[in-house]
Amino acid sequence: MRRRFRTWRWHLKFYDFLDKEPAIGKLVIVEGTERVLADRALEVVLDRVLPLEVRDLNLSRFTAEALVDVAPVREALNAMPFLAERRVVAVTDTQMMRSAPRKELWDAAQDVPDGNTLVLLDLLSPRAQRPAPFGAMAGRAALRIDTTAGEETRERFVRETLARLGAKADPRVVDELSRSQADLAAVRNDLEKLGLAGKRITIKDLEREALAIEDPKAYKYASALAEGRVAEALAIAHESFSNDPRGAVVPLLSALATECSYLWELARAGGELPSRARWRERFLRPVARRVGERRARIAYERAVRGLEAVVTGRAGSDPEDYRTLVDRITVELSRLARS
Repeated sequence: MRRRFRTWRWHLKFYDFLDKEPAIGKLVIVEGTERVLADRALEVVLDRVLPLEVRDLNLSRFTAEALVDVAPVREALNAMPFLAERRVVAVTDTQMMRSAPRKELWDAAQDVPDGNTLVLLDLLSPRAQRPAPFGAMAGRAALRIDTTAGEETRERFVRETLARLGAKADPRVVDELSRSQADLAAVRNDLEKLGLAGKRITIKDLEREALAIEDPKAYKYASALAEGRVAEALAIAHESFSNDPRGAVVPLLSALATECSYLWELARAGGELPSRARWRERFLRPVARRVGERRARIAYERAVRGLEAVVTGRAGSDPEDYRTLVDRITVELSRLARS
């Protein structure tokens, strides 16, 4: 018999899920359109049900793009937990699946054995019509975590990001970002860049960030790396460090994160760039086709983690630490545009 949830427990906004800590049963559906919150929701689910010491043995992750058929998901779901109370199977980007495999995955979701959990990241609005969202299909038969970000959610996200960075912002900055339509990944990137100076972020700072043209050298570095011209990218990065060792790392990684976020967006079905960057679409779309959604996402996440390492101090404080970090990321992403 399927587990039922009380009304307030089975369909929760993202922060309600964090705060109320509902029971996690057989089926969890992460819906809505904010990928930053969706990725975090998945990690919170894992933290709550799978201790780190047994996670590798009891977690199977799949991306919709990599699934030729649903058989591996069924097999993973029916495996017994090993030295743990349950197994977890996570399938991401299910909104990208075609109708036939999507139906097969939904059929598999109806037969999750007791003691195991299936998590589906189906990044569609709960009110979407085509395809029908898994959350709407499940109703109360799943724990649904809605990542749709209204003004209240956006404000809390902004305040949490500022607190993590140890930065402060004028009330108008918080208000503008809470009301904006930019995705939360872009909001996070802007705050990380603006918070580095250590001073209070003003509305003028925010406006400059939103309207500024990328630093020419950093932009050329990011473009060269995205297009597979690795030697050129490294030469630009090394020149930047020789001219301004401490000031080079953030513009380089910020430009790379932005470039990869554009590629990731264009690699998605129906993806489009924000209006301020739309003029670059004809240059970036061919690269996005070669790179593909999965590699563009991995590249974006790696660039962001590098930027976070600088912001939080994990990357060290010596200019040589920064140079090493950029070199390592450049090499890691050197095959980005290769087939």
